[in-house]
Amino acid sequence: MNLVQTISLGLLGSTLALAHSLSGPAKPGSAKFTRKAVTADTSTEGVLLNKIIAKVDNYYVLKSDLDESMQQYAGNPKAPKDCQILESLVISKMMLAKAEIDSVVVPDKEIDSQLDGRMSYMVQQYGSEKNIVEQFGKSLEMLKSEVRSQVKDQLVTREMQRKITEKMKVTPREVLKFYNSIPRDSLPYMPAEVEIAQIVRYAKVTKSQKETLRQRLLALRDSISKGADFAAVAKANSEDVGSAPNGGDLGYAKRGAMVAPFEGAALKLKPGEMSDVVESEFGFHLIQLIETRGAEYHARHILLRPEYARLDVTDATRFLDSLRTLIVVDSLKFEKAAKLHSEDKATADAGGQLRDPQTGNSRLAMDGTMDYALFSTLDTMTVGKMTPVLPYRSDDGKTGVRILYYRAKIEPHTADYKLDFEKLQNIVLQNKKNRAIDEWFRKSVSDVYITVEPEYNGCKIFGTTQTNGAQASN
Repeated sequence: MNLVQTISLGLLGSTLALAHSLSGPAKPGSAKFTRKAVTADTSTEGVLLNKIIAKVDNYYVLKSDLDESMQQYAGNPKAPKDCQILESLVISKMMLAKAEIDSVVVPDKEIDSQLDGRMSYMVQQYGSEKNIVEQFGKSLEMLKSEVRSQVKDQLVTREMQRKITEKMKVTPREVLKFYNSIPRDSLPYMPAEVEIAQIVRYAKVTKSQKETLRQRLLALRDSISKGADFAAVAKANSEDVGSAPNGGDLGYAKRGAMVAPFEGAALKLKPGEMSDVVESEFGFHLIQLIETRGAEYHARHILLRPEYARLDVTDATRFLDSLRTLIVVDSLKFEKAAKLHSEDKATADAGGQLRDPQTGNSRLAMDGTMDYALFSTLDTMTVGKMTPVLPYRSDDGKTGVRILYYRAKIEPHTADYKLDFEKLQNIVLQNKKNRAIDEWFRKSVSDVYITVEPEYNGCKIFGTTQTNGAQASN
């Protein structure tokens, strides 16, 4: 599809990829962390507030959504037009509206896990948690509460797509037919690819380290109980550099916004009461509830955390060293060792096999898209060999060690049916999924009410030109 064309209903499946990218992870520095919606174009003292430009049942698209999405294509001569981007954003909201109608939900645990990954990515981008807080002027907990709803929407949309396409399958005959339809002089040249497996062990916060933090917080709690001011104690002791200057005040948070251990403890309190020591992935908290207001609550806390960068990896290193020796002398196969002993849940069950997070492909392109440290390590190895024990930091910020196994290498080549069957299969499968989503939209568009602001008259939403905010229809 030509990106500068206005899309029609028959191309909605293809456009869903654009919709997904526009609703993807909020980037550090993005206004997605701070925007607020208003129901009208309101100016106060010369400041233009955010505005709703489209609604799908109870879900809305903000003017800032459209602006931010267009900024992603700044300078790109093939950038989609604003009408196409608007339609893509409406598609995402339609997915959410239908998910609500169909009672499609995502477990809180999955949302929190994705959220932790986003926050860890920000730490990597900014260098430290302190730098993040200084950049945004908010505590990590407040930033996390702001982006959580976005993560939830993205996961619900993904789950809706999965339900729509879960029965899609592809046969080798279909893959071969697709491959044969490509002119031979148009077959792409594939870069070198590798297959890698890993065994990971993480550093542990010891019982004594945890107990030290607990005792420090209990001493602070005792001091406050005897009359010390909570805010003053938080300013002097809390390691949440965002909220500490404000006496640990986290502001109002909606239920479900904070991590479960924190929120569970906070909501058990009466205004003015303090919690016992609460452990979460952020560290150890002493929480005081200030007040509740409908579905929101206002709390402050004192946070103490282990120095994760200084956790002792000695035991993990020794364990992997011994395991590596067993594999080298052929007393244990790498795949079995990974299944039994790797602490990376995403790869352990597959024998440690690393996969492309976007495609699920077991072969990773050995080019500029690969992590430089990993590229450098593999560049000095031969196929069939293992690395020594190496330092490792997971996507969600855990400190540990790992060993890598260089399983296979595929040299650069012109796309081939047998060598690249997995990639070709994924393309054919995605095409089938797109068609299934097209059909789903045709059947579902009448189940929701879609309105668009008059200034976007002329935009085609689901193939229908919008006039005066009328309902989109077939």
